[in-house]
Amino acid sequence: MSLVILDFGSQYTQLIARRIRQMGYYAEILPYNAKLKDNVKGIILSGSPASVYEKDAPKPDDSIYALNVPILGICYGIQLIAEKFGAGISKAQKREYGYAEIFFEKEDKLFYNINNKNIVWMSHADKIDKLPNGFEVICSTQNSPYAGIRNLDKKIWAIQFHPEVSHTQNGNTILENFVSTICGLKKDWNMGDFLEKTINEIGQEVRDKKVLCAISGGVDSSVLVVLLNKALGDNVIPVFINNGLLRQNEEINVQKAFEKLGIKINYIDASEIFLSKLKKVKDPEKKRKIIGHTFIDVFRDFVSKLSGVEYLAQGTLYPDVIESVSVKGPSDVIKSHHNVGGLPKDLKFKLIEPFRFLFKDEVRQLARQLNLDDAFINRHPFPGPGLAIRIIGEVTKQKLNILRQADAIILEEIKKSGFYDKVWQAFGVLLDLKSVGVMGDKRTYDYAIVVRVVESLDGMTANWVYLPQEFLNTISTRIINEVQRVNRVVLDISNKPPATIEWE
Repeated sequence: MSLVILDFGSQYTQLIARRIRQMGYYAEILPYNAKLKDNVKGIILSGSPASVYEKDAPKPDDSIYALNVPILGICYGIQLIAEKFGAGISKAQKREYGYAEIFFEKEDKLFYNINNKNIVWMSHADKIDKLPNGFEVICSTQNSPYAGIRNLDKKIWAIQFHPEVSHTQNGNTILENFVSTICGLKKDWNMGDFLEKTINEIGQEVRDKKVLCAISGGVDSSVLVVLLNKALGDNVIPVFINNGLLRQNEEINVQKAFEKLGIKINYIDASEIFLSKLKKVKDPEKKRKIIGHTFIDVFRDFVSKLSGVEYLAQGTLYPDVIESVSVKGPSDVIKSHHNVGGLPKDLKFKLIEPFRFLFKDEVRQLARQLNLDDAFINRHPFPGPGLAIRIIGEVTKQKLNILRQADAIILEEIKKSGFYDKVWQAFGVLLDLKSVGVMGDKRTYDYAIVVRVVESLDGMTANWVYLPQEFLNTISTRIINEVQRVNRVVLDISNKPPATIEWE
């Protein structure tokens, strides 16, 4: 018996499942129009970039309302429910994006153990014109008189805000109240079970075939290689491709790290190939897809010298998937990722992506289950396309050299200060513009480096980190003094959303 989340394309759909799984309950994501069976204990309708009044707007199968199980609509979900039961939906004069204060109008199991006047995260441009037939209001905001509604007879609850995002106060409590108190689910899910199940599934599928596994040195690929070794032993062929877009000394550090794990890797220096393909390319989507295709080409060349290789394993995470392409529902494309949007249609390998529906923190939980070293577990995320998407505009050897040096200084200082393990990500970005400066009484016209430091739980939402002035001054001074062709350092103070963590 499980909880089902119907995906209408929200960027946060998997986040709902992750929150619920984190609490110890099993949740499954299905397409928005799935016909559900009788073993469902509860249903959540996700948000969506669509509007219910649009032509071809995604809508659930009407049979879900006849199952007599609790239903919770979130954002787009409340509008689906309102329309289904006789209310009109229209474009709001005042959109709600970001923080809002909700006021409870009635006591309800959904808000059990939560005090009145809570801050929640809104993300909608439509409004409910009137209360649906048979429903009553349970909470409101200044702009949304129907921020929360219920129909106890039909076991339906619906809220306009997103309880799944970290910005909503008591969001986890609201979700657990629905899952546990209202739906009656029991805690029977943990990452240890996921690990055991995944190892068994991979072993049964692959058997005695060989699996090619890409290594970047980051958390995802490191955990993936160790997991695959447990499942398949020597049938795993780890490959580390130097794409020329790595951080300073990364190719050396990665090889040493895997030597300590007792894992022999195949090292390929393809940096010149990647840089030649990226020559004069400025568009970020083109850069990402070129890198993805080139990765596959290099893999193909390598595997042509081997026999029995039928599978390619990747450490793709769910944030990569939902920003690249709709997986279960009609989500908007934010940006393609090299291991999602860059794969050619005639790919000869069968893909193994055991982390495709996991978030970074869940992979770190797996790493602890596998007894990996903290150096792997706590490492900041690093994008597959590497420094190519942290260099705005064309990627050149000179720009790579500039950014590597600046980025190394940022990481060195943030580790020295003790901030490294307290933040989600810290890195530098090289802008595709120059500005006037004065150095040694001489006019300069050089590049600017952006310092980006964010805190996050899962990478889906993020806040910029307030850093002490003295610390920022040290980074700025060092970069300008030590890195040639840089005369300006700026700080990125944008949250996600509306920005993304990476610049491209």
